[in-house]
Amino acid sequence: MAHLLSTSCSLNFSSGCRPYTKPLIQDSLVFPTSLTFQTSKTPFGRLLLHRGRSQSTCTVHATTLSPSREAPKEPSHGINESSGGASKSQRVMVIGGDGYCGWATALHLSKVGYEVAIVDSLVRRLFDHQLGLDSLTPISSIHDRIRCWKSLTGKSIELYIGDVCDFEFLSEAFKSFEPDSVVHFGEQRSAPYSMIDRSRAVFTQQNNVMGTLNVLFAIKEYREECHLVKLGTMGEYGTPNIDIEEGYITITHNGRTDTLPYPKQASSFYHLSKVHDSNNIAFTCKAWGIRATDLNQGVVYGVRTDETEMHEELCNRFDYDGVFGTALNRFCVQAAVGHPLTVYGKGGQTRGYLDIRDTVQCVEIAIANPAKAGEFRVFNQFTEQFSVNELAALVTKAGEKLGLDVQTTSVPNPRVEAEEHYYNAKHTKLIELGLKPHLLSDSLLDSLLNFTIKYKDRVDTKQIMPSVSWRKMGAKPRTVTA
Repeated sequence: MAHLLSTSCSLNFSSGCRPYTKPLIQDSLVFPTSLTFQTSKTPFGRLLLHRGRSQSTCTVHATTLSPSREAPKEPSHGINESSGGASKSQRVMVIGGDGYCGWATALHLSKVGYEVAIVDSLVRRLFDHQLGLDSLTPISSIHDRIRCWKSLTGKSIELYIGDVCDFEFLSEAFKSFEPDSVVHFGEQRSAPYSMIDRSRAVFTQQNNVMGTLNVLFAIKEYREECHLVKLGTMGEYGTPNIDIEEGYITITHNGRTDTLPYPKQASSFYHLSKVHDSNNIAFTCKAWGIRATDLNQGVVYGVRTDETEMHEELCNRFDYDGVFGTALNRFCVQAAVGHPLTVYGKGGQTRGYLDIRDTVQCVEIAIANPAKAGEFRVFNQFTEQFSVNELAALVTKAGEKLGLDVQTTSVPNPRVEAEEHYYNAKHTKLIELGLKPHLLSDSLLDSLLNFTIKYKDRVDTKQIMPSVSWRKMGAKPRTVTA
């Protein structure tokens, strides 16, 4: 892995945010040439938003981002009554808040009254440079996004730019912001990315497992009462030939009964990193009394939430490529540009799905109903389950209503997985706590297709077909053209 160039810096964004400049590619890692750092122990260095306190790290001066801690003026979910009777806003740190799920969640939590801080290394944007990919939607810089949100709502979102694998950076962020809850999205989230080559597999596990360990240690050292809301994945379970329970299963064996963690059958180095995370979190809940909720999320689709719809600069990313794109989003883009829907293998692969509006709703519910000290809760976070063939049929039907000629083609499955299997996963706990699902209706599909048609001129058809093979990955670094 490349080492970061040792140069000192002082970045100043007070005169306005500049867009990303052409990245410097070095030993298969990408660094933007507009950012230079002091020597760091982590691959991407560390930057910390200057908040008027002495810092040992390099600082980013963004004078338009207010560090105000005033409580929201309007009543909201994020306000609790303190012991003295005065209202106090709950403080939520969203790690990975510049990403697909994280950005939508940060805005939603800010809107309903939580004081929000985003912690992000911006590495997801670097992955696009690295692999020659791009979001279907144009996305603004994180600084412009936050400025826009402040101008529209009057609400500030604090920003800490750095790598959670750098414990010194994370410690300073924790001590500065003092979160009551941490929402942890800050992981490499793509199974195909983790299967490109050895270096990406190692990066995925190192980044995800070490990052989560650092978060756990930061909670223990600095915010013992902080509630960890961790994004897991339904992919931890695999596709067993029995019903999938929510985290735990009661087993009777040789006359004895016990409730144990549900067996895990991960299907990529990414999914394995999530299994390791779950084990580490469960252990620290038991050993240190940490309170944690693991949200085993299904496949997310959609791009619009009430908050991201407020202005074009708040627009979320929309991935459709074979590395980061999810099934339904990819199918809608393929239909919009007249490319056959790419069904992997037999198409019987069945998974849980949910609208991104339900992702933000589930996180809000988990924060409002925290785990007890020492409790490791697991919620299966999805609303419906579909096979790949069923999704393709739904998109075909919706496309025909819009006058699109939608065809489907079976392509060799790049993954190692069962293509026909039993699948019945339980998902009642979030419903019981108040989740109101947005189900995949005809009108929602129409809206999603119209959205992709709007941006179809931005589609790079070379990104559509899968380019990562589970069986063919090796130790030699690969340059992937999607």
